[in-house]
Amino acid sequence: MVAGEIRRTEVMDIVRGVVFIGALLLAWISLTPFEDLSDMRVGDVTLGSNATTYAVYGLLAALTLVIVLRDNAPGLATLASPAFLLFAGWLCVSVLISFDPGTSIRRFSLTAFVIVVTACMPLLARTQRELMHWFSIAAIVLLVTCFLGILLAPHLSIHQATDPQEPGLAGNWRGVFGHKNLAAAVIAMVLFLGIYFIQAGNWISGVAVIAMASLFLLNAAGKSSLTLCFAVLVLSSLTSLVRSFWGRAIMLLTPLVLLNMLSIGTVMSDTLAQIAQLLPLDSSFTGRTDIWSFALQSLQPKLLTGYGYAAFWGSSAIQNLPEGKEWAAFAAHSHNGYLDTALGMGLPGLVLLIAALVFTPLRDFQSADEGGNNGPMAMLFLRIWLFGLYLSSMESFFLDRADPIWVTFLIAVFGLHYFARFRAREG
Repeated sequence: MVAGEIRRTEVMDIVRGVVFIGALLLAWISLTPFEDLSDMRVGDVTLGSNATTYAVYGLLAALTLVIVLRDNAPGLATLASPAFLLFAGWLCVSVLISFDPGTSIRRFSLTAFVIVVTACMPLLARTQRELMHWFSIAAIVLLVTCFLGILLAPHLSIHQATDPQEPGLAGNWRGVFGHKNLAAAVIAMVLFLGIYFIQAGNWISGVAVIAMASLFLLNAAGKSSLTLCFAVLVLSSLTSLVRSFWGRAIMLLTPLVLLNMLSIGTVMSDTLAQIAQLLPLDSSFTGRTDIWSFALQSLQPKLLTGYGYAAFWGSSAIQNLPEGKEWAAFAAHSHNGYLDTALGMGLPGLVLLIAALVFTPLRDFQSADEGGNNGPMAMLFLRIWLFGLYLSSMESFFLDRADPIWVTFLIAVFGLHYFARFRAREG
């Protein structure tokens, strides 16, 4: 009897580890790594209609939910907080009143599966050490896969001059990802993992991950991700000096406000545009200002409701374009997560997103810290969350189905939520 129970426990330990690592690698590497960009045509827009991806995430959502409800149902129940419930409710409303209900429902189903999976993932581990080992295996597998691609299939893992869409990126590493900006952002998050491994005592994995991630980041030439990575490391380290919630809120969120003012704000205010021109950066933000202007103009008649979840870009909402704006029919997003949220869910949706994904995680970190649950893993989640907030001023991944940045960001958000409410065992 006892031996049988031990064997069942060991089997479930293996299952939980395989599910966690598999889910993380599914998000990072995807089912279609090393895309051949030479086959892409200008105007191609990914609609997220890959049936296999939907099926895999649906099964994974069911599996993780069954495991967590069996072993840790009280933890999952704590997600029924006002901020999360209101945001989820308005998200569902935006699907129902969508300009293109079919597209919204299809895309929302994958997003819902991903949210379930990421909400369950931190609860799969019994101890912090177990979770650290799973993270380390996934991080090393991702980095090794990227480097193998660069060594064995450089035409599929490094941008080429023959790429029809962005030949100017030739030579920049992208690894398993479809674009160097996406690759740089994910690897920056993995770099935070490497730092966490060292802080948690796993020096071998930590040094290996930091070395590989740093080399990859430099060759990916992801300037935004590199800059934000350093900023996050500096600001997060200052939380040991600034202890009050409002002090931390001002310190950590003021850069977020400034980033949006000096990016999307430049197309809303001539004064901000003039200030941005004085800074040592591309004042057009690599052509993003045209996209932001178009998106803001399109938002004006839909301020309250938006166009519906994921129902603007790549849909029939964009039509009768004036000369010179033809590119808008082929754009996938607005390069700003907050603006895309407003386009899909209106200003109420944006306010609820800020409440659920900006203020609530910071409050959770504060609660975890005040409760003595503020170890290296809590700091890891804070860094990933903060990096995601800042990056969303230049990129758009909020609610973007199985986007690897979104998945990693969500794990951090839910991780902070649980750390604020439960004492995590070291193991």
